[in-house]
Amino acid sequence: MSVEEIGVLNGKRILLIITGGIAAFKCLDLIRRLRERGALVRCVLTSAGARFVTPLSLSALSEDKVYGDLFSLTDEHEMGHIELSRDADLLVVAPATANMLAKMANGIADDLASTVLLATDKDVLVVPAMNVRMWEHSATQANVATLGARGILFAGPTNGPMACGEFGAGRMIEPLEIIAAIEAELGIGSRLVGRRALVTS
Repeated sequence: MSVEEIGVLNGKRILLIITGGIAAFKCLDLIRRLRERGALVRCVLTSAGARFVTPLSLSALSEDKVYGDLFSLTDEHEMGHIELSRDADLLVVAPATANMLAKMANGIADDLASTVLLATDKDVLVVPAMNVRMWEHSATQANVATLGARGILFAGPTNGPMACGEFGAGRMIEPLEIIAAIEAELGIGSRLVGRRALVTS
């Protein structure tokens, strides 16, 4: 990491929503790199996501509590889902499964992650990851179009080999590419961070 990249996201609050896909392991590196850049990262982990990454790992890297239970009285007392959804500069869903895209497109709120997404008034960046056939399915593409029309920003997916053995569109982009999308959404141009300019007239 270059000197110019250190602190480019200083103080920015990212709510990272991790759903149930094998690409969830990339979020561990994503959190580390976001923290290196000064971002404050808070995680919401779905029950399916917890089958791929553990709350302990996410908490250790983010240095914050990991949220997952919509009906936890303690969580609702400390940080309710409404406050959680709004106490961020940007919400990032990574990986975003076909199921989560369908929930978002249809306004379904049956767990903490989907409830937070329905309750937020902040910008949302979605990073899809799924099998190529699921990505290309007309239902998924209709959901993507619906979300895009509502102002949801998409980063990826890309083409590549998948855990299932197939090759094609649906592979989640890499952490540095996600960070570039986050910086772009937040209006941060890291190329000029740390540079000095003298303007004369």
